[in-house]
Amino acid sequence: MSSMFGKPRAGGERSPQSPLTECNVAILGCQGAGKSALTVKFLTKRFISEYDPNLEDTYASEELVDQQPVLLKVMDTADQDGPGNCERYLRWASAFLVVYSINDRKSFEGCQCYLEVLALHARGCQRRCPVLLLGNKLDMEQYRQVPAAEGMSLASRFGCLFYEVSACQDFAGVQHVFHEAVREVRRQAERSLPVRPLFITEERPCPPVATPVTLPTRHGLASCTFNTLSTVNYKEIPSVAQAKLVTVKSSRAQSKRKAPTLTLLKGFKIF
Repeated sequence: MSSMFGKPRAGGERSPQSPLTECNVAILGCQGAGKSALTVKFLTKRFISEYDPNLEDTYASEELVDQQPVLLKVMDTADQDGPGNCERYLRWASAFLVVYSINDRKSFEGCQCYLEVLALHARGCQRRCPVLLLGNKLDMEQYRQVPAAEGMSLASRFGCLFYEVSACQDFAGVQHVFHEAVREVRRQAERSLPVRPLFITEERPCPPVATPVTLPTRHGLASCTFNTLSTVNYKEIPSVAQAKLVTVKSSRAQSKRKAPTLTLLKGFKIF
């Protein structure tokens, strides 16, 4: 089941001929990590503490990220005992948020299983999906069981971004994480674009003829002249020349004041 929260963000108006670019984000993590609370906080700015742990749903919201509109779809997964039936979101998602609770070490250990599954999936497919590791429930700092350094170390090990937020208090931080997922998807798409060679055109004449060839007049026929034609040739841009710096001092015949020093490019003349 898919739901749409709220109204389109201001500035996101578009013509019917230009549909929004879509970005699919899957929220992964062990039960009780706060995946649903993060999703609802982002979509409604509200915090709800209790959810049905067996309910999995997909939501959609029109967002404006860096002045570019995007249709952000969020899948709030409901795995009971770690990764299971992963194909349903591995093929669907453009990015992944892997969530754990900073006051629950078991949820942190469960995150490693998700990260390993995502890393294995990335090696087996051609496209690379950004992954963000998210420590939730920052408002429970006094009960912290997972230091931030451990979260950063795990994120570095799997090459993903790391954040700590509070779904209970910090809407701006939660929004930033979701928008950063969109940015990472865009950056990855730009890296995947093929590099096209660059050419310039240069007009130059064909090999010159010594003189125009004029046919003599015969039997009353007018003479005609054949002129050379210019052609268009393509060539690659030459490599940039490396110029050396040369220091030149003014003549001693000048006044007694300190002679100025000129820094010139070697190969260029002074007029």
